Amino acid sequence: MPTTDDLRELGSDLVVHAARLVRAVRRMHDLPPGFRVLSLLDEHGPLGITALADLDRCSQPTMSGAVTQLAERGLVDKQPNPRDARGSVVTLTPLGLDELTRVRREYGATVAERFAAHPTHTTEDLATAVAVLRDLLDTTHGLEKGTL
Repeated sequence: MPTTDDLRELGSDLVVHAARLVRAVRRMHDLPPGFRVLSLLDEHGPLGITALADLDRCSQPTMSGAVTQLAERGLVDKQPNPRDARGSVVTLTPLGLDELTRVRREYGATVAERFAAHPTHTTEDLATAVAVLRDLLDTTHGLEKGTL
């Protein structure tokens, strides 16, 4: 039976290697400007500029510029916030969702190629890894808020 220390070490390894995989995949592709914003909107739903900036850990002016560029490309919609006239609400458009889906498919193809290069792993191994990550995110939602 694994000890608490074993679980902590494995958990640390999981975070390190998952982050390295994401960075490696991103380096292999031209990441569309604003892709992270599209991903945040897909995960969290419509948000204000300040909330987006907080989630992305950037300044409000930086996020405002990113949202403006995405809106000009039709990937997001920015409307006045009905609860606060000083702010706005940003939503993912169908075109933005299509772009997000396209990039995720490219990333998936890259991971599949890397996975195929390691014939000792099975498709079931990959499915288990995905299930474990999904479950961890479902049961510990809020990691992005610094609870890790």
